[in-house]
Amino acid sequence: MVSPLLLLEQTLNGLQFGVMLFLIAAGLTLVLGIMNLVNLAHGSLYMVGAFVCAWAARESGSFLIGLIAALPATAAVAVVVELLVVRRLYARDHLDQVLATFGLILFFNEATKMIWGARPLRLDLPAFLNGTVEILPGAPYPAFRLTVIGVGLAVALGLYLLVARTRLGMLIRAGASNREMVSALGVDIDRLYTLVFALGAALTALAGALAGPIYAVEIGMGETVLIPVFVVIVIGGIGSIRGAFVAALLVGLTFVLGRAFLPGLFELFLGPSAASTLGSALSAMAIYILMAAVLIWRPRGLFPPHG
Repeated sequence: MVSPLLLLEQTLNGLQFGVMLFLIAAGLTLVLGIMNLVNLAHGSLYMVGAFVCAWAARESGSFLIGLIAALPATAAVAVVVELLVVRRLYARDHLDQVLATFGLILFFNEATKMIWGARPLRLDLPAFLNGTVEILPGAPYPAFRLTVIGVGLAVALGLYLLVARTRLGMLIRAGASNREMVSALGVDIDRLYTLVFALGAALTALAGALAGPIYAVEIGMGETVLIPVFVVIVIGGIGSIRGAFVAALLVGLTFVLGRAFLPGLFELFLGPSAASTLGSALSAMAIYILMAAVLIWRPRGLFPPHG
């Protein structure tokens, strides 16, 4: 019998993981949808955001200063990368894009190692969030994780308003549907691409900064999160912010709840050793099973852009 309090805790963990996936996936799905660019180095910008935040927080003694520094610093790095490297890949096929952005992963890993060293950096929780909140009687939950959920939901709302209610959002939606027509109407498509790339980098830097106190700030941390992010984009529909949000929550809940409860579920039918092995294996495959089921039902994802 699963404890309701444990179920609540793991559900909140799934939401927290989901909103962090959304912060990373939102920018990447726009890059894929508007620029038709497969950018494997997006996870490296997540790593850069985490390292800048950890370094600035250590030097200043304030997590908030680290967070504030990470966003523009990572956006600036993204602008340089877009102008020097990525812009030359828009007209190339996906294989060239994959090879070039994989090279960027190696570059970022080595550059990060040269700047900050090979050892992981410590990013402490801010003092005012280093505690718990009692959601229900007898159900304390880390205040920082609740803050991550709140920040993710606020960013999702802000992105919705940006995309749905502003001129920039109109251009982003139009670019996702028909890039050639947007360019023909006189829009500076190169500037739009740079802006979208920088926006996506700032969002993934926010995810990296928020992940730092929870996970390790280390070389290569961007690669481990990249595959679940691509799963989110495929499930949600390439180019769709709404799809990325819904899919990120589904993937986060599926991943966390599956890992927490599947081994125990199989113990009802199997021995402890076999249940643990089968449950662990199935929980690792759960998000891919979810992706396959969604694509059978909706081959273009849950909320594909119109056009």
